[in-house]
Amino acid sequence: MQRVTRLPFTTVSLQATACWPDVLTMSLGKSRVSMHIGPINGVDSCRMTKQRVGFGAMASNTITEGCFGIPTFEQFMDNRSPIDRDIALISRSDAVPTILEVVARTTGMRFTAVARVTDTQWVACAVYDRIEFGLKPGGELVLESTICNEIRGHHQPVLFGSASEHALFSNHPTPKLYGFESYISIPIFLSDESFFGTLCAIDPAPAKLDDPELLKTLQLFTQLIAAQYETEQRRDAAELALVDAQSTARLRDQFVAVLGHDLRNPVQSISMGADMLERDLPDGRERRVAKHIQRSCQRMSELINNVMDFARGRLGEGISVSLERSHDLAGDLEHVVSEIQRVHPDRKIEVTMSLDRTFRCDRRRIAQLLGNLLSNAITHGSDKAPVRVFMTSTGSAFELAVENAGKPIEGDKIERFFQPFTRGTSASPRPGLGLGLYIAAEIAKAHGGTLQAASDASATRFAFHMPLDCDETSQPGLTNAGA
Repeated sequence: MQRVTRLPFTTVSLQATACWPDVLTMSLGKSRVSMHIGPINGVDSCRMTKQRVGFGAMASNTITEGCFGIPTFEQFMDNRSPIDRDIALISRSDAVPTILEVVARTTGMRFTAVARVTDTQWVACAVYDRIEFGLKPGGELVLESTICNEIRGHHQPVLFGSASEHALFSNHPTPKLYGFESYISIPIFLSDESFFGTLCAIDPAPAKLDDPELLKTLQLFTQLIAAQYETEQRRDAAELALVDAQSTARLRDQFVAVLGHDLRNPVQSISMGADMLERDLPDGRERRVAKHIQRSCQRMSELINNVMDFARGRLGEGISVSLERSHDLAGDLEHVVSEIQRVHPDRKIEVTMSLDRTFRCDRRRIAQLLGNLLSNAITHGSDKAPVRVFMTSTGSAFELAVENAGKPIEGDKIERFFQPFTRGTSASPRPGLGLGLYIAAEIAKAHGGTLQAASDASATRFAFHMPLDCDETSQPGLTNAGA
C-alpha cells in the first residue's frame, strides 16, 4: 500500500508494510527527508534522515531521532551502534572543532571533517563547512566513492592542490563526483595502531599544499584527535561503570533493608517463646537452654538493627534520631554497661560519669552508640586490663569515650574502622558484621557531633564529642563514679 499526500512545495509518501519498519519520505525542494519508524537496535524509534545533492553527490545526514519508549541511560548507551558511539565521543571533544577550523585556515580549504571509515561505512563525526557541502555529523557518503576507502587499505596520506593537473587524480572519479579541486586526507590511528578514519579537507578551488611542514602538522593534528577520542572513550566507559556500580549497590542495599525487616518478626516470635519457657520451666538444663535462646535472639536483634541502620544510611535516609531533653540519659547508659557486663562477666568495666547538665539528644541512639563502642572494646581490647568508659557534660559539650588496652592500631588504618564491614585483624574469628563503628559514627553525625579514634601503646580510645547550644542545657543532672 502506498499513500501520497501533497502539501505546498512538499510531497509526502508513506510506504506501509504488514510489519515494522515503515518509511516516510518527504521531498523538500532539493532535499529529501526519510523518516524510519520502527525498532532501531531493539528500541521503538523514529529516525529522520535528510539527503541533498552536494557537488554532484548525494550526502545523507540524520537530523532528528526519538524513541516512543524512553530507555534508561544504560539501555541508551548499550543500544547505540559503534558508529553512533564514535560520533558521540568525537562530538563531546571541545578540541576537535578548533582543530578543524585551524586546518581550514592553515590550508585555505573551506571544508574539513573527521571521518569514521570502516569496511562498510564512511561517516562524518565532526564537520567544518564554509562551502555548503551539506554534510553534517552523522552524515554518510558511499564508501566506495571516497578516496578515504583507498587510504583505509594502504594507510598513506593523500594531498593534492589541483586535481585537474594531478598525474593520478586528474582521471580519478572521486574529484569529479564531489566537485572538488584540492584535497587532503590523513589517516587517524589509535594508540593500538588500529585505523580509525581520516582527517579530510576539500575545496572546489585549487590550494597550495606543497609546504613540506604541512603534512607533519596535519599528522600531529590526527594524533591529537585520536588522543581526544580515546580520552572520551575512557570517560564513557567510566561513566557506564559508575552507573552500573551505583545501580548494583542500591539494589544490594534495598535487598539488605528488606531482608532485615523481614527477619524481625520470626526473631521476635522465637524470643517470646523463649521468655515463656524460662518462666514455666524449673531450674535445670532446660531453663539454661531457654536463657541461651534468649541471649541468641538478643544478639540477632542487634545484628538486624545494625543492618537496618546501615541500609538507611546507604539509601540516603540517614540514621533517624528523635531529639528530646535527656532527663534520664545516665540511667540508660548505666543499663547498657550492666547488660554488657552480664554478657562478659570475666571482663572489668570501669565507668566515670559526670553529667552536670541535661540536653537534647536521642537517648536510645546515644545508648546504642555506647553499646557499639563498648562491644568493640571488649572484643578487640586486651582482657588483661579493664575497659574504661568516660561520660561528661558541661555547658558547651557532651563527651563519651571508651578506652581499652591492647595492641595499638596503625594510624593509616584508624579511619577505615568507620567504614562499613570493616573489622580488626585477628588470628581468631570475631563475631559481628563490622558495622558497629560505622553506625556509631553515623549516630554521632546525626547529632551534629563527631566520633574520633586515637591509638598508641598505652590505649586505644574512641571519643564522641557533641557540642551543645547554651539554650539547650539546663539544671544539673547526675554525677557518679564507679565500676
